[in-house]
Amino acid sequence: MVAAAEKPAEAPPEAGLFDRTRGKVLDELANGPKTARDLAHRLGIQESAARGHLDRLEERGWVVPTFRKEGVGRPRKRYALTALGQDQFPKKYDLMVDAIVDGLLAHEGEGYVSAVLAEAGERVAKLVSQDLTPGKSVEEKAHHLVTLLNRLGFRSHLEKSPDGRVRVVRTNCVFRTSALAHPFLLCDVFDKHLTEALLGEVGIDLEDSIGRGGLRCSHLIQLP
Repeated sequence: MVAAAEKPAEAPPEAGLFDRTRGKVLDELANGPKTARDLAHRLGIQESAARGHLDRLEERGWVVPTFRKEGVGRPRKRYALTALGQDQFPKKYDLMVDAIVDGLLAHEGEGYVSAVLAEAGERVAKLVSQDLTPGKSVEEKAHHLVTLLNRLGFRSHLEKSPDGRVRVVRTNCVFRTSALAHPFLLCDVFDKHLTEALLGEVGIDLEDSIGRGGLRCSHLIQLP
């Protein structure tokens, strides 16, 4: 039986967030900084309720209070979106990725695209791991990998088998649509090079992938 060794450190944007009041607050702030009173009027809620939502969003780092002097009296307190708050809005990068991959395949062929995506995976690994020091043991490196994958938006955790083997499991794919369209290029090339570069001198075996219709992506870490 497989036992969970670690839970995801971070989660991607909340599902259904913009169907709730808190998401509507973010949507209003995307148009510019607003006071709690402004938001209460716009959303048809009590000012105290607006302040409560703003407090929770500030705790998450999604909004930040700003102060601006307007005539006589104290500066007015307005709330503005942070970069993390802006990241909560839905994005469709996969549509652009699909268009680029299809264009490159048509003009340059699969060999060229494979080389480009392999290099891209290694480049992304360098960018995201530059401020973290990897561990020395295989398991320390695996924990390091999970931290970095979750930073990229994957829902990742470790599973340890009774025989001591470690798997990195992801239940979310940040480029799911593209992976379904091009499973070899995205799963076997880009993702493999990304994962191995983040692990650092440790190989992996892809056992299952969302791109090939699986419910999760599973990479078995090769023991020395």
